[in-house]
Amino acid sequence: MRIVKEAQERKNEILDAAAELFATKGYDGTSTNDILEKIGIARGTLYYHFKSKEDILDGMIERINGSLAAKARELAGDKSVPVVERILLVIKNLNVESDIGEEVMKQVHKPQNALMHQKMQQSLMDEIAPILAKLVEEGVSQEIFHTQCPLEATEMILLYSEVVFDDQFQQSGDQQAKRIRAFLYNAERLLGAESGSLAVPMMELFQERKC
Repeated sequence: MRIVKEAQERKNEILDAAAELFATKGYDGTSTNDILEKIGIARGTLYYHFKSKEDILDGMIERINGSLAAKARELAGDKSVPVVERILLVIKNLNVESDIGEEVMKQVHKPQNALMHQKMQQSLMDEIAPILAKLVEEGVSQEIFHTQCPLEATEMILLYSEVVFDDQFQQSGDQQAKRIRAFLYNAERLLGAESGSLAVPMMELFQERKC
């Protein structure tokens, strides 16, 4: 008897299988045949939901970042929490994924998966930067920050944070420490924050992320 699944359930099943395969074999090393064999479905069923392997990758990244963005919006919307703390909570949340998402992130940073890295980075800019920019605007209204370019400043901070925190980026402990100090200094300059106002809470966050 043929099992008929709801479209979203089948789509998630394909994404789950692809995520596991990308994590073990890499994006370039995984074929659509591998995905078909893992799930046990016909090629037509796969192409009904996704036009290509790259389309599957887009769907997987969209699902991961959609989950992160939903949590980020929830954290950003809690106005009982001071704005600087909310910014830190949103940034901290970006380091928390599902088990599959965490494995995929390991693959994202490998040279053979440059396309995955590029797509993840672009999705991060599209989804998360506007959420953080709203918080920066709130900080501007409270005179905590002084910048005329909240979104652009946020994008620059997010992009540079990838270099600071990327485990695949070759850097010694001293180099990373210098980059963290530079990151904090320049984040304050970009946001027009008082000197040292972000350093202490951000350093605490960095220490947590290294553990």
